[in-house]
Amino acid sequence: MGAECWRNLLLLLAALVLTAKLGHFQRWGGFQEKSTSKKNMNSTLRFFIENYNNVSNDTYLFRVDKVLQSYVQLTTGVEYLATVKISRTKCKKNSTKSHSCPRQSEKKMKKSFICDFLIYTVPWINYYELWNNSCLEAHL
Repeated sequence: MGAECWRNLLLLLAALVLTAKLGHFQRWGGFQEKSTSKKNMNSTLRFFIENYNNVSNDTYLFRVDKVLQSYVQLTTGVEYLATVKISRTKCKKNSTKSHSCPRQSEKKMKKSFICDFLIYTVPWINYYELWNNSCLEAHL
């Protein structure tokens, strides 16, 4: 067999593998409430809360307290549709220890929100994009 024949066979094999992979993604059929990689979900939550803190007018940082719902959809990347509870911390925005900030305990300073967000990510290249989010104040 010549080099041209081997090249054609390799191209045919690559096309078959790609077709099989695309067929697998098409069977997903929308958002699924499935457990996902904890590492990917944690990095997505980190991206969300960093984005929230950057655009918030609050003097204090917020942190994610609890994931209430989480849905995943595979597309050209991974889409996360989630509902989370976030709370105001004792750390101010210019603080460097944002990951270990305790929640506000003083009654006047306590503030929590329930947030829905949609994030598109391509985790294998560390790409994140917030497509949509909305937050409503949670009553403590």
